[in-house]
Amino acid sequence: MRRPALLALAAVLAAGGTSVYLATSASAAAACYPTWSSSAVYVGGGQASYQGVNYQAKWWTQNDNPATHSGQWDVWANQGACGGTTPPPTTTPPTTTPPTTRPPTTPPPTTTPPPTTAPPTGSGQLPKHFLTGYWQNFDNPAREIRLRDVPAAYDLVAVAFADATSTPGAVSFGIDAGLSASLGGYTDADFKSDVAVLHSRGKKVVISVGGERGTVSVASAGAATNFANSIVGLIGTYGFDGVDIDLENGVNATYMAQALRDIRSRTSANLIITMAPQTIDMQSTGAQYFQLALNIKDILTVVHTQFYNSGAMLGCDNTAAYGQGSVNFLVALACIQLENGLRPDQVSLGLPAAPSAAGGGYVNPSVVNQALDCLAYGTNCGSFRPPRTYPGIRGAMTWSVNWDVTNGNGFADTIRPHLTTLP
Repeated sequence: MRRPALLALAAVLAAGGTSVYLATSASAAAACYPTWSSSAVYVGGGQASYQGVNYQAKWWTQNDNPATHSGQWDVWANQGACGGTTPPPTTTPPTTTPPTTRPPTTPPPTTTPPPTTAPPTGSGQLPKHFLTGYWQNFDNPAREIRLRDVPAAYDLVAVAFADATSTPGAVSFGIDAGLSASLGGYTDADFKSDVAVLHSRGKKVVISVGGERGTVSVASAGAATNFANSIVGLIGTYGFDGVDIDLENGVNATYMAQALRDIRSRTSANLIITMAPQTIDMQSTGAQYFQLALNIKDILTVVHTQFYNSGAMLGCDNTAAYGQGSVNFLVALACIQLENGLRPDQVSLGLPAAPSAAGGGYVNPSVVNQALDCLAYGTNCGSFRPPRTYPGIRGAMTWSVNWDVTNGNGFADTIRPHLTTLP
């Protein structure tokens, strides 16, 4: 993404790399783990037994029955039969699991069971369905605007970007000199005042970290602490409502999760945490970005994947590569996240606001609305239909507010009103 975005690798047709725990010969004779409880919270590595079988959690989970949520693409890894006699609690397992083949062409049901976990507290600060836009703290061919001039249609504004410092993991932020000159003088004090103006309008503002040229690296416990310290400092200085992770040159799921939990523990339960992975980063649960999202699922607000600059990619049916710039691409790739651990309220569709904003993947904003309808209602789909509907699908994101303003606000003016029609 951004400044301008680089093209990601084109078609990556193998969703390999998924973490799978393999049972050993010893596990078959092992004692049973503690009995699985539908109300208990299990994190990655957590253990439970169910109906004489041991299971190990791959990521954060609650109320996902191991018998029906184990396998390559699901949360539990089957560790083999166990020798204990611990009786399972009485529960009613789900009646369906995500398909491994292309869904039928008949429309999916229009309702889904309620989510198995409650949304993080921070999600309550934002509308049920909301629009995110990135504000550019630099000069490029898009129109420069002050933060207070972001159109009212945007609910969440991600400030691009905080940059790396010489301290491993640490980041800093200040108004870009080129932007300031283009605006006739725009200072850090002006920006801080503008954050307060957006707050007075009921908007939220987060600091985004990384971008296409970003060099931020959080790859150790020390770097995680430095990152957390610097983000907490920026929140205190400017009044940011949270942080957006847009590391396009690699992310370490373990240490970034450590840093984000540290930030939340030192700020507020209402901290907004968003992520903007590239399309390729969310092809497999084995990818570091996907692991990060699952590792912090209990505090994660939303993942607005960049569904552009990617070429063709496999969808959740795992049988065909869908070309970017189409409703099929948006629905089939969002489906991967929706069927592999993230709640619908944690999934948003990220698109360029104008053809010039990205190297490829631009769609008319009406196509974004079409994809949202397909995911939420099962209507207006292309040839690909998801295996079920997701009424809680969170919304849309665009790179960038500046490009949208340059393009006549077509993205926000088309999509924001449509979000109010979703269930």
